[in-house]
Amino acid sequence: MSTPDAPTRGNWFTRGGWWFLVHLLSFGVLAVIPFGAAAAVSRRRAHLWLAGAVAVLTVTMFTLVTLAPVDAAGRRTGPLDAIATVLLTGLFFGGLVALVVVRGQVYGRHAPARPAPPSGPDPAVTRALAARQRRQEARRIVAEDPLLARELRIGRPDQPRDYDDGGLVDLNSAPAPALASVCDLSPEQAGRIVQARQAAGRFAGVEDVFTWVDLPVEVWDRVRDRGVVL
Repeated sequence: MSTPDAPTRGNWFTRGGWWFLVHLLSFGVLAVIPFGAAAAVSRRRAHLWLAGAVAVLTVTMFTLVTLAPVDAAGRRTGPLDAIATVLLTGLFFGGLVALVVVRGQVYGRHAPARPAPPSGPDPAVTRALAARQRRQEARRIVAEDPLLARELRIGRPDQPRDYDDGGLVDLNSAPAPALASVCDLSPEQAGRIVQARQAAGRFAGVEDVFTWVDLPVEVWDRVRDRGVVL
């Protein structure tokens, strides 16, 4: 029988500490409450059986007290009362020891260590944001100095270069495999872009691609993000 993990949040009181208060303040008479709570949290068969045994002993104790004869002074006497007293004493001291063991099994001896907060942003997010900024810078160079952009081979991942443009591809000159790889297109879609630019001479802007080429709408944002025209 599988058992769910016990809650890991809270302080000493909420993590089983109140069991001991109930047990001590009732002198073991209400021991069934903390043992029942432990069984409800852990759902272990052993804890369920233990809670059941405590309940039986408690009922037996009260039954014996009820059946014990009363003397002239109104006090319970006789062997039934003596047995009930032994049961109550056993419930108190034995239950206290059992609660220590059970709480350790349910919540652990010590409060679990809290996970350390992340030391910084996710590295993957940092890289993606840095690449986005480099693409914006590269587009600025394309708009202000196309000759420099060609010299830096912006948008030409198929050629050797030292400049990092953040992952752009020139829709006017890059080969189909580069278009497919950077813009996440199928080879057929990339081939249609090459055919369209040959027919048009060149694209004047990225949006021209969607006029000349039949591309699924779901790839448009990717082409806008990675495409550039030189």
